[in-house]
Formats: sequence, structure tokens, C-alpha cells
Amino acid sequence: MLNNKFKILALALIALTVAFTTSCMDDLNTSPIDDDVVTSENVYDTPDDFRQVLAKLYAGFAATGQQGPAGNADIQGIDEGFSSYIRQLWVHQTIPTDEAVVGWNDEGLPQFNFHSWGPSNDFVMGMYSRIYYEVALTNEFIRETQKRDEGIIKEMEAEARFLRALSYWHALDMFGGNVPFVTEDDPVGAFMPEPTNAQDLFTYIESELLDVMDDLPAPGANEYGRADRGAAWTLLSKLYLNAEVYIGQDRYGDAITYAERVINEGGYELADNYDNLFLADNDANEAASEIIFPIRFDGENLQTFGGTNFIIHAAIGGNMSAADFGMDGGWAGHRVTPEFVSFFDDVNDNFSGAQTANTGGYPEIYVPGGYQAASGYTNDWSPADAPALISENSNDVYTGVVYFASPGAEYKFTAERNWNDGDWGVGSSAGELEAGSSTNLSIPAAGVYQITVDINNMTYSVENSEGRSKFYTDGQSLEIEELGEFTNGYAVTKWKNITSTGQPGKRLEFADTDFPMFRLADVYLMYAEATVRGGQGGDVNRATDLINELRERAYGSDAANISPANLNLDLVFQDRTRELYWEGHRRTDLRRFDRYTGDNYVWSWKGETQEGTGTSSHYEIFPIPSSDINSNLNLTQNPGY
Repeated sequence: MLNNKFKILALALIALTVAFTTSCMDDLNTSPIDDDVVTSENVYDTPDDFRQVLAKLYAGFAATGQQGPAGNADIQGIDEGFSSYIRQLWVHQTIPTDEAVVGWNDEGLPQFNFHSWGPSNDFVMGMYSRIYYEVALTNEFIRETQKRDEGIIKEMEAEARFLRALSYWHALDMFGGNVPFVTEDDPVGAFMPEPTNAQDLFTYIESELLDVMDDLPAPGANEYGRADRGAAWTLLSKLYLNAEVYIGQDRYGDAITYAERVINEGGYELADNYDNLFLADNDANEAASEIIFPIRFDGENLQTFGGTNFIIHAAIGGNMSAADFGMDGGWAGHRVTPEFVSFFDDVNDNFSGAQTANTGGYPEIYVPGGYQAASGYTNDWSPADAPALISENSNDVYTGVVYFASPGAEYKFTAERNWNDGDWGVGSSAGELEAGSSTNLSIPAAGVYQITVDINNMTYSVENSEGRSKFYTDGQSLEIEELGEFTNGYAVTKWKNITSTGQPGKRLEFADTDFPMFRLADVYLMYAEATVRGGQGGDVNRATDLINELRERAYGSDAANISPANLNLDLVFQDRTRELYWEGHRRTDLRRFDRYTGDNYVWSWKGETQEGTGTSSHYEIFPIPSSDINSNLNLTQNPGY
């Protein structure tokens, strides 16, 4: 908790908003007689003082004001809960894509479903303002650190410059290069900042990261939640991967260089369990080894209606139990489009004929059905050609993976590779089997499934083997006919305020779950993509191995593994889709793959029609808010707005 003088400083810093209209004092460098008067001289006194102000810079990505969860807001002109940096980032990167629709009717929000926002949109203004609020805070902090030469303070200065580069990257990515540009070298008082351009802003972000990189702590040497070299390497790799979109330049070789540094020098490790990355204790469980740079949240000490609290609450509705997510209720807002769900159907040749290898001569049963020919198992309804389930303990409990190429496919289980020695179908209740049943079993959706059959108890279970498939379907329709009806569209269960041991977070009203801004799996996929795009130094075999590591975690086996011959851009796109959804990457990814605006790829409600339609290319970036255009005569609006 900040002490009183730092609270006062934080309040003063609020004035450093988008228009940068703070007034300056001519005698700022003099010490006041009154001990209660706070100036930079007595705020920035000891290294610990700098550390406390640095905490405010990090908190700018998580908190929304000086009080929390509401009251004394950082950003004016928008509901404080809406103004959260991570909430706005998630809205701008997720809702305009196939990853989500929003059912709420807050003014300006439905337009994100349709690609129809304009310069007066409050949410666009909220994102823009939050970016420049963070820039203003970091500029002020850097002005003070440049007056000091202590090593620990210079290290904190490097962290502040990284945070500023991160915010300027968000500005470049979302608003393009035609944005105000201000650094610590500009005046503090009222003035109208000049706009920059995409090339200059790109070069500035790049040069800042390269300059501070070695001044940041080595990977893992800083406190969890603070930036280190791994974070700078990751941001550089992201900047270079998107350079062709931003400035029309191929920098894929550079993207590979810094992705390799993260992979080879960072000491990061993939979490064994994908679920742990999005739980309330992801700062303490094994997921922390994969997270490169998190935005930290705490339901007790950092309460907000934004951040992961927003992501989790807004995904709960319909028949869902809020207690299963460690929350006090649901806000019934977000679902996924049917087009996005289809990426988990696995309807591609990579899984054709997939089955569990019986390397130990274990007992087997078989899964004949009407799906076989289309799924790579030769003849339909042929036990002789059907995939096997095996009983590794020889105890009549059989498990294995089976690929179903089409939804609704029917099947049964047989004791032998014929129909003469017994078969099992639908029993009297869900999950039960009946010998010789006349009713076939069926699969709800296409995909690779993990099937377990217990002959002792005559039960079975079928789970999508893709461990990243986190959809809630009970009472939910796949299609979205009514945006305002939460039960239209599958819900997402990826994020929870539950610990890895099954306990709820500290508070049911506010989530503890940290937001992984950068994590190792993303870097694996960036390396693979840059390699496929022809980046110098990329190794196709290495890229294939990295993709397979992620797939083996997801499927619990090598059933979905690929060979170098399978590796192409579409496959990388699909794997980014499955691995990183609802983490704030999608809009940037769709732009890079030319699937965001236009009609190369459409999804439900894009273009304000249920079936989806192409949209204008000017929606590739967001407009400069009208309020800033009107107050800064140096600015011009982005094209099309």
C-alpha cells in the first residue's frame, strides 16, 4: 500500500493525461518550508521511494484508480471499471474478432461485434487514454531517474522504459503510427504534442528495447511480475514478427533471433498442465515457469472491475455455476462464435487414423462406427479396421484416442475384431453401456477424443482430447441468433479464480488470477511462424519440435504430432488459435494473416449480419478519439474515420 506522500504523488500524476496539460512550477527545484507539501525532491529521495513510485507504473496496467475498485479514477470520461488497461486491451483485441461476441448494450460496445466503431466511441477513448496515461507516468518517473546515478535506480529506469515501450507498442498496433509522441525530454506543462509516424514509432520502440535490454535483470532474476530481459526479448520478437504489417518490412529473421534468446537463455519451461496458466495461483503453481511477463492481480489487495476479474465474471452465465469458477456470480456477457469453435473440430489430415499404440501387448477392445472411412480407419462399421482402446493394467478398464472427422458420428464398442463376440451401445442413462444395445453411441463434435470404457461397471466417458478446448455447452446453442441472449453461443471456461488445488481465490468478488501478457508457448509459436515465413536462422525441424511440444501437452500424447512436411502458415495459424485464445492476441494475429477485415475470413456478426460479411480495411486500426483531435490541432484523423 502506498504511504500518504506517494498517494499524493499518484493523484498529481493523474493530471498527466492525454492532453498533457499539467501546469509547471518555476521553483520546482526548491524545497518547501512546509513538510506537508510534496514535490519531486522529497518524493524521489531514497531508492525505496523510487521503488514505490515504480510500483504505480506497474499498477497502471492493473488498477483503475487510487482507491479501488471504484472511486478516484485514473481516467475521466468513462466508467472506472471499463477503464482498466487489461480490460480495454482484451476488448480491443478479442471482441472485434471471431474469439468473442459481447451481449451487453453499453453505448459504443456493441459496435465492437460489428466493426462499426467511430472516433467518438467511449471504449476507443478509454484504451487510448489508458495507453497515454501510462506513457505520462513513465515519462515523469524517467525524468527523475535521470537525475540519479545509483545502479539500482538505473535498473528501475530500464523497467520504466520497457513499460513505456510496451504501451507505445500497443499504440502502434491499435492506432497506427499517427499518434502523439511524448518522452521525458518534452515539457511538462500544457502543450500540443506532435504526431509521429509508423516508421519512427517502430524505430523508437525498437531502439528503447535494445538500449535497456542489458540494464534489465537477467531472466528470472527480478521479482515475479516485474520486467526482465526475457520480457524485452519477447516484445522485440513481437515487434519484428509484425513489422510487415506495421511498416512493410520483413524482420522475421530478427523475430527468430529474439525468440531464440527467450527459448535458449530464458530458463523458462512449459507448464505441464495448460489449465494452471489461467488459475488463481498461476503466480505460485508450475505455470509461473512459463509466464515471462504477467500483469498481477489480487482479490484482496488490488480490487478492480477490470483485468481478469472482468474476463472471468463476464464469461459466466446461463446454467454455469459461478462457484465452479471461484466467483460470486456471473455477468453473462461473452461467448465465442461458431466459426471459432470449428478450429477445435480438428477436421484436417494431421489426425487421420490417430490411435493409441499398444506397445505392451495389453488387452484391447475396439471402436467400430460410421466415422471410420472419413477419419482414416478404412471401412465404416468394421471392427477389423477400427481403432483400439487398451487396458494397461489388464483390469477391463480401457482407454485410448480416436479421431472423428465429423460431428454426430455414431459408433459402438466390440470385444473382438468382429461382431460375434459381444458389443456395447447406449445404456439406460448417460455414461452407461448396455451389451447388445440397439442404439449407437454418438460424438457431439468432430475432433480427437480420449475414450475410457469400464467393462466392470459398464460405463464410459468421452472427452475432447484437445486439452485447450474449454467450452461450456450445457444449455448453450452453437449458433448466435440473438447477441443479447447469453445462451446463444458456447461459453468459455478457460479462466478461473480457482487454485490448482481446487480452492477458490481470496475473494469471490475479485479475482486473484494474473494475466500472462507474455508466455513461453507464444514465443514457441512466434519462432515457428517466423521460420515458415522465411526468417533467416529459422530451423524447420526445431519449429516442428516446438509445435509438437505444445500439441503433446494439449493432447496428452503424440497423437496430434506433425512432421516438418506438415508445417505451413495455416497450421501455425490454427495452433495459435487453439493455444492463445482469450489472451489478447487475436486481432493482431488476424491482421498478420490477412483475415481481420475484408472477406477473406468472416464470422458471425462481423459486418453486423449473423452470417458475417466483409468489412472495410480502415477498421484495421482504431480512430484517434475525437476528444484528442479537437484538443490537439497538430493531430489528423486516421484514414476512413
